Order: sequence, then C-alpha cells, then structure tokens
Amino acid sequence: MKITKSLFHAGVLGLSLLASSVMAAVPAAEADKLGKSLTPMGAEMAGNADGSIPAWKPLPKNAGTVDSKGFLSDPYPGEKPLFTITAQNVDQYKEKLAPGQYAMFKRYPETFKMPVYPSHRGATVPDDVFAAIKKNATNTKLVSGGNGLENFETAVPFPIPKSGVEVIWNHITRYRGGSVTRLVTQATPQPNGSFSLVYFQDQFVFRDKMKDYDPANPGNILFYFKQKVTAPARLAGGVLLVHETLDQVKEPRSAWVYNAGQRRVRRAPQVSYDGPGTAADGLRTSDNLDMFNGAPDRYDWKLEGKKEMYIGSDAYKLDDPKLKYADIIKAGHINQDLTRYELRRVWHVVATLKEGQRHIYAKRDFYIDEDTWQAAVIDHYDGRGQLWRVAEAHAENYYDKQVPWYALEALYDLQSGRYLALGMKNEEKSAYDFGFTATTSDFTPAALRQDGVR
Repeated sequence: MKITKSLFHAGVLGLSLLASSVMAAVPAAEADKLGKSLTPMGAEMAGNADGSIPAWKPLPKNAGTVDSKGFLSDPYPGEKPLFTITAQNVDQYKEKLAPGQYAMFKRYPETFKMPVYPSHRGATVPDDVFAAIKKNATNTKLVSGGNGLENFETAVPFPIPKSGVEVIWNHITRYRGGSVTRLVTQATPQPNGSFSLVYFQDQFVFRDKMKDYDPANPGNILFYFKQKVTAPARLAGGVLLVHETLDQVKEPRSAWVYNAGQRRVRRAPQVSYDGPGTAADGLRTSDNLDMFNGAPDRYDWKLEGKKEMYIGSDAYKLDDPKLKYADIIKAGHINQDLTRYELRRVWHVVATLKEGQRHIYAKRDFYIDEDTWQAAVIDHYDGRGQLWRVAEAHAENYYDKQVPWYALEALYDLQSGRYLALGMKNEEKSAYDFGFTATTSDFTPAALRQDGVR
C-alpha cells in the first residue's frame, strides 16, 4: 500500500534528513549533562512535578533473589495497585494512554483493564555501557539519509536525540546484555482463547561480544541472531539465521533459513519489513519482533516530543515461574490481572510510509520509554488510516545482570479479535542466560544444518 506526498514535502524531508545527518552528534558541553541532569542513558534524572513519576534510582544487582532456574523475585513485593483503569473510568485517564490502549477498552469492555502501581525507575546497565553511550553522544552520526550509523559503540547512539529516527536507532541498538540464549514461547490464540504454542531457542549476540571481534575493523554487522523452532513436531528443526547490519542501505540484512523437512539452507530475503513472522499465523510481520526491528528506510520519522503515559513495567508477576501459560493466555488479550502499569515519560515518534514505498502498515505511532529506549507501545494503522494492531510490551529489569528487556510482547489485532503473545518462559527449564560466548563461525549458513538436526 502507498501514501502519496507532494514533491515539496519530499524535498523538505530530504533537507531535514541531511541536517540530522550532520547534527546527530551533540557538543561535549551538552553530553556533559549525562549523569547529571540526565541519567547516563539520556532520560531526565528528576521526577515530575507532582511526584507521580519519581527520580531515577537504579536497582542494585541484589534487589531480589534469583532462583535455581534464573528467574527473579519481585523487588517491590507487597505493593498494591493505586487504582485500576477499566472501560467504565477510562475517559478519566485517556490523555495518558496511547490511542491503541484506549481502543482495547472499547474492543474488550468487560475484560480489559490496566492495574496502575507506584512508579519505579530502576533500569540500569553496566558502567562500561554507560561510558560507551556518552562517547556515542559526541561521536556517532547518521549516514545514508538516517538509515545507518558511523562511529558507533555498543548501545544507544543518540542519548540526547534531536530527531525521530535517532530515537528509533536508540531502540534498535539498545543494550540487551550483549549476548543471550533463551527458551521462549509464542501463542496465537483464537478469538475464544484456545491456543497452541510454538517453542523457540534463540541466540542473540552483538558484534562486540563475539570472541573474534576486532574493534579496529568493526565492519557493518550490528548483531547476529539465530532462532531454532523446537516444537511442535511439524515445525521442529527449522532454523533462522540473521546477520543484522548497521547500514542497511549500504548492505541489506542477510538472512537464511534451514528447512528440516527438505534438509537444505536457503536465502530468506522475506525476513525483513512486512515479511511474515516465523510461525506467527499471519499475526505479525518480521519487523514486529522486539516491537520493532530492522532498517528504518521505508518511513519518515517525526519526533513529537515527550509525554507521560501508563506503560507495562516491572512485569515480575507476569514472569513468575509458578504460572502456567494457560494462566496468561486468555480470549482477546493476555490476563490483565497479571500485568503492572506505571506512569512513565515516553518519547512519541510517528512513522509515516514514504511515497513509493510499500508496507502493510501505512503509519506507526511509537511510544518509547525514556529510561531504557525500549518501545513500550506501538499503534499500527492500515492503508485506510484505521487503527489495526496494537503492540504492547511488558518490561522487566533483569537486575542481577543489569539488563532492561521484556518479559512479554503482545500484538493485538483489533479487526480480527486475535493476538500474538511472544517471549513467555514461565514453564521453561531456565530463564535468560546472558553472557554466553560465540564466534562468527557459529553464525554462518554452513552451521545451520547442524543446528537444525531434530
């Protein structure tokens, strides 16, 4: 689907992107705000005027206990909701909700709710990552019209962003532990709530965590991603491999799949943009994974500024290993009694499809948490301008490893009444395993066949 724009607007946009390419890095005096009036990640250090959003206070590594499988205890035990937003009182809180969140109350008035808890801003990352972020602030620049980066290290190239595409790059490159292996599940329930699960084994490694990484010759790779389907039997053994690039105009993402039934490896150019997500029953695109991933080149990105908003946070209850997946997956949406929302400041970025480009989402509204640069909510609009899908992330601070990430991602289809839930690990034998080591040879097409043996 296409959106038509005037040549004048396209010209102005081109000048804007050129300017942002030059001005992406900030002066040293501005970067000095990091760790002072701004957190080392670029958020406002102070809380809001009425205290409903507190000042930043990072969680210590021993904020809670870690069980034998790696699951974390809730560092805020015993807290109760301040109030609960329902279809009956939602209009009182509308200004602090995304349109998609508001639409969920209208779509499911009897069951959708948002329990709102006291806000905590505990997300943090290791000191060496903070140091890299500060270095990025004065060094990293946009290239290829905003579609690539140069002079980038580790995570978050633009902690003091000046444009929408810079905020999006912060989400794409944010710190996720450097490397991780994980066992997670995906559900695509029917409107009546019945579901089956797909089980994944993921490996995810940023380039600077590879054993054979050469900082003198970093190349164009951002990270390596490998995903193996382990169940159900009809899908088991399939493997996806992705080499994600920093500049996807210069060098597009490379992807391969191993088909266990055919026992062959083949290129997978469809694993990008609005290509179908793995085993997702048509309910998500490739770039819906991790809320949003991939090249930003098909959209114009407008930075609307910041706002206060209720977002899924500190989702330890939702990640409890005592839960069964059937406790979480319900008709229409996940079990909202298990969720926790907090008032936070978010960056609002509007992505509009460029003239001449194609994507099933003509517009996307991003709401990105200032403390972590993680997308918290994304509203997706179809070619008619109608709200179609609502993505909502339930964030968790893996405090023992100093990694902010998600406990669960949900993508709700308002039109079909179905949804996709991804990332659940409650019933798995282990939680995330951060810090595993690998070499580039582990992420080659030749290695896929061995990984795909059932």
